[in-house]
Amino acid sequence: MSGTEIRIISGDCREILKKIESDSVRTVVTSPPYYRQRNYGSCAEIGNEASVAEYVSALCLVFDECKRILTHDGTIWLNLGDKYHNNRLLGVPWRVALALQNELDLYLRSDVIWHKPNAMPSSVRNRPTMDHEYVFLFSKEPRYYYDADSIREEHITFTEKSRMKGGRNHFGKRNGTPENGKNRGNSNLHDARWDQAFHPKGRNKRTVWTIPLSKFPDAHFAVFPETLAEICIKAGSAEGDMVLDPFIGSGTTAVAARKLGRKCIGIDVMEKYCEMARHRTRKTQLVLV
Repeated sequence: MSGTEIRIISGDCREILKKIESDSVRTVVTSPPYYRQRNYGSCAEIGNEASVAEYVSALCLVFDECKRILTHDGTIWLNLGDKYHNNRLLGVPWRVALALQNELDLYLRSDVIWHKPNAMPSSVRNRPTMDHEYVFLFSKEPRYYYDADSIREEHITFTEKSRMKGGRNHFGKRNGTPENGKNRGNSNLHDARWDQAFHPKGRNKRTVWTIPLSKFPDAHFAVFPETLAEICIKAGSAEGDMVLDPFIGSGTTAVAARKLGRKCIGIDVMEKYCEMARHRTRKTQLVLV
């Protein structure tokens, strides 16, 4: 594969991944079928196991192959939502995350809260309505590729969004901040030079991402948001790198990869979703930023 080529393969990812060359993928960005969330009608699908333990085991098989396929400095970005059963929150995302760390020896580097501002309303009256999911960042080795500058956020402290009383008036002024207060001894704030503590490209990405659910005309359900996939791909790979999504679904990861000048392999057990993904990526143009 070369350039921004996208390859979408139909079949059981547990078998197809075995055929992919080791150390050939820079980052994995994926959202597997959630436990007991939806029946796609395939005997090979993951998500309808009899127990959470069996579901976790099935995903461990997938990500063990993903680990082999990753470059030594590669990463995995895993999105998962939770599930209630018999009035109990099962804690599925964390069960999976800890299994990948403890059983596969992947390095769990961060847990991100994906806040969904347009989450579906709920009729429950005895608990809060859930409007978040998790995105876990794993690495294959302690040192790994991570482009922090590509996903930096706008600084808030010295903008109109700041909630700090008089905060914007302190910037760059000698003795403009309480040096003897809570920041005493912080060399970054010496002589009130707050500019020394702020990266010119923005602040480091935080662990709460507010991203609306996405809709795609050919899918009757909400899909993995393209914005979320773009963040993971930007941070986890460089232009021309290979991105892998073993649960490609409607093709969001492949679409985001093509826009960002990456190559992509997508796998899905359902041929109709593979066709959907191929159609979407064929219409997608390279948009480097």
